Amino acid sequence: MLLGSLNMLYYLHFVLQAPMSAWLIPFSIAPLLFAGGVLLFRGLVLCGAVISATIALPAFWTVCEFIASFAPANGTAGSLAYTQMRFLPMLQLASITGPWGITFLLLMFPSAISAALYLRGQERLQLMVLCPMLAMLSGALLFGVVRLAAPGSEQRITVGLLDTDRVVFADDTATMRKLAIGYREEAERLARQGAEIVLMPEKTGLLLDDDAKSFDAVLQPVSDRTGTTLVIGVLHRTKQQSFNEARIYTPDQPVTTYDKQHLLPPFESKLAPGSSLALLPKLSVPVGIAICKDMDFVHPALNYGRAGIKLLLDPAWDFDVDRTWHGHIAIMRGVEGGYAIAHTAKDGFLTVSDDRGRILGEVRTDNGSFASLIANVPLRHDQTIFDRYGTWFPWVAGVFLIAAMIRLLFGLRTIFLAPTSSQ
Repeated sequence: MLLGSLNMLYYLHFVLQAPMSAWLIPFSIAPLLFAGGVLLFRGLVLCGAVISATIALPAFWTVCEFIASFAPANGTAGSLAYTQMRFLPMLQLASITGPWGITFLLLMFPSAISAALYLRGQERLQLMVLCPMLAMLSGALLFGVVRLAAPGSEQRITVGLLDTDRVVFADDTATMRKLAIGYREEAERLARQGAEIVLMPEKTGLLLDDDAKSFDAVLQPVSDRTGTTLVIGVLHRTKQQSFNEARIYTPDQPVTTYDKQHLLPPFESKLAPGSSLALLPKLSVPVGIAICKDMDFVHPALNYGRAGIKLLLDPAWDFDVDRTWHGHIAIMRGVEGGYAIAHTAKDGFLTVSDDRGRILGEVRTDNGSFASLIANVPLRHDQTIFDRYGTWFPWVAGVFLIAAMIRLLFGLRTIFLAPTSSQ
């Protein structure tokens, strides 16, 4: 697996500049864990517990992914579920189970096939193994098809997304002001085209506390004049600490902010994390904000779903090579929570998706001086099972795993004690 993950070595060490251990440790542990899951499957099959074996590997890996989702540098980003982002019927399962139900089904299919091959010539047992798997897979896909066929919402909002990759990070006051003026002009252009919200990327530059008023004076008048809400990401440095911050400009209202909660090590290890949600004021619909890495984790996205938002704004900064993989992770949060996503990423994509995960518009950010996208976004909030019960499925998988391990212990006990009992 280390050889197969050399692409991740390039990404983690050479692109993200993380230490070699950031690649070596997880990609050494993962194959050992998977091998352990396969051995659990094999042991159960040899003990005659083929149905338990079919469930054991999916349950084991689902629990592993759930535990890994608490890692600060990872979250859910390593989940197998993200391989299904383009397969919308399967993706809808996330509205019930989060990514973990998708992982479970992805591994249950090969587990059942393998068990059925082992049972060659035993048609009855083969059916007992294959039928539950096919029923679960068919049920998930049928649910997805029905959910996708639900009528769309008539309520809509026009969102403009805006980015320039010409200035990746403005690290001084003069450059930051010049960049703000450029964003002001482009934001005003999108507002004239009907954008009710204009979203700019994460961490456009360094904003010193002493410069905040003059920076706000560049963008706030656009909001006041056009009636459009503007959102831009900055690295806000105060005398005490620094924040990865989204500044929100609402017509005729004071500037409000949202601070990123999940910070990316090692780049943001010295920043102060946020802890609060942010809902845009004065809009006719509830709209929230999260920043980039926040979307790799269950929270705050789940909290926004429970708050009933219909659109989540995601200013971000991707790293070019991960624009498709990491840029689309946010889409799953929208399916889980029942809301649309607007994602603006430096070195990535401008992407808008609906609450079913359909991509409504997407533009690369490396085309021209400013990249922009306007999308008319259908708005609704279906309270999902995942909204209501959160991370319930990994705990169910944990129960399955414990039951399978107990079954294995009893099976092994029977095997080892058999010669003794026969004497």
